[in-house]
Amino acid sequence: MGTVYIFLAEGFEEIEALSVVDILRRAGISAKTVSVAGNNIVAGAHGISVVADLAFEKANFADAAMLVLPGGMPGASGLDAHKGLRDLILSFAKANKPLAAICAAPLVYGNLGLLKGKHATCYPGFEKFLEGAILTRDKAVVRDGLFITAEGPAAAPAFALEIVDYFLGKEKANEIAKGMLVRN
Repeated sequence: MGTVYIFLAEGFEEIEALSVVDILRRAGISAKTVSVAGNNIVAGAHGISVVADLAFEKANFADAAMLVLPGGMPGASGLDAHKGLRDLILSFAKANKPLAAICAAPLVYGNLGLLKGKHATCYPGFEKFLEGAILTRDKAVVRDGLFITAEGPAAAPAFALEIVDYFLGKEKANEIAKGMLVRN
């Protein structure tokens, strides 16, 4: 399996990005953060600065297994505005590779028209960006084929565990959840 890349723009939601990195690494999945901010130090929405593993401009995504977009504002808007990331996402979609986004970040996939006819969720108030999606409000995390979306910060561990499930199965996801004392 390749690497899961988690993209960081200024104002990203820290818990959504770092929970994914932490939980994937606990599961033995290669996970790397990528800055789209022009340098490797990216400030989160709550003043926590993170040193990204890579800068987008210097990254080679040949081994990419999944692209993950954390939410937060203005982080999600920053991801949406990054042409290189948008092109990468479109190439992923064309190649039928998995994409995941949480909180406000599903707006990126929605704005690209990738969620049409797909079950998806997002942070309340961002539904208008998911044009053509089948909105699901009774689940914190929604998986529809190659897309995984989640509502927001409280769903971050479940979102990350769904990614583990996608790659390694329910048994491994449950093992990681149990070790973290996550209650279902």
